[in-house]
Amino acid sequence: MILAGDIGATRVRLAAFETEGNRLECVVEKIYSSHEHQGLLEIIAHFIRTEGIPVQSACLGVAGPVRDGRSKISNLPWTIDSQEVARQVKLNSVGLVNDLEAYAYGIDALESRDFVTLNVGSAEAEGNRAVISARTGLGMAGLYWDGYRHHPFGCEGGHSDFAPRSQLEIELLQYLLKKFEHVSCERILSGPGIRNIYDFLRDTGRAEEPAWLAEQMRSTPDPPALISQLALERKAQICEAALSIFVSAYGAETGNCALVFMSRGGIFIAGSIAAKIVPKMQDPLFMRAFLAKRRMSPLLEDMPVKIVLNDDCGLIGAARYALIQKAFGKVSRS
Repeated sequence: MILAGDIGATRVRLAAFETEGNRLECVVEKIYSSHEHQGLLEIIAHFIRTEGIPVQSACLGVAGPVRDGRSKISNLPWTIDSQEVARQVKLNSVGLVNDLEAYAYGIDALESRDFVTLNVGSAEAEGNRAVISARTGLGMAGLYWDGYRHHPFGCEGGHSDFAPRSQLEIELLQYLLKKFEHVSCERILSGPGIRNIYDFLRDTGRAEEPAWLAEQMRSTPDPPALISQLALERKAQICEAALSIFVSAYGAETGNCALVFMSRGGIFIAGSIAAKIVPKMQDPLFMRAFLAKRRMSPLLEDMPVKIVLNDDCGLIGAARYALIQKAFGKVSRS
């Protein structure tokens, strides 16, 4: 039995997978609110105790950089130590990888119904791939193509500097610099980023916040979700404007990611935000920003661009990592 985890700042998802050859079947999955627990060990202990899972191998995808088997979650005061987890589940080692690296491992296990295509790309598209994902934070990963198969690897590209492309985005950057010492792409391209864009439009008078909306914003537990919902429903101009800025910036940064990783084999947009706003992502706004790289536009036009709809991709990827390590007789990265 494989224990797989997708560990984020907002939620922790744990699942147990049975294996049959190279096939994986999820037996049980549970979701925990990250902020309701002191740490991951507490959550794993509860999961194993209540589900009675006999763990034979394990891999956890974590929302943060992994160094020497340890990771500090980027937007949560947790430090995860793979050796501590290994002792808890009684294994010699436990795989610990960046959450987007886990997503990258999961891509090839998905079916065609798990994707929405934004750009078909070239019929001969082959080569490196990349994954970008806006959730509580912004994550990226690459998949190096060696001519036979892809080798996923994580990175922290979401924390690179935000590069404005217009006067409006310059003013957005100036607004955010008054709040944050460093304005990374994540400050715009994430759930909190949608709220930052909304606040910018309201506070600078570029869009009016109706009284009824101000009341809803004060009472909702999830302002970014409310903004996105009202934008899709065309019920508030300020929400529509905020989501348009978000989608355009997302397209531009996805194009940057595609160039950095030279992802001729395709770029995949993962994360719950893109999956929930597919109609807006299909707006020409996204692909126009993606392709707006002047001399590099023809290169980008040949790259397939797809939204990942399957929210289990990270969990599946973590399980695949553990399975691959076992098949090759390797010790899990820990």
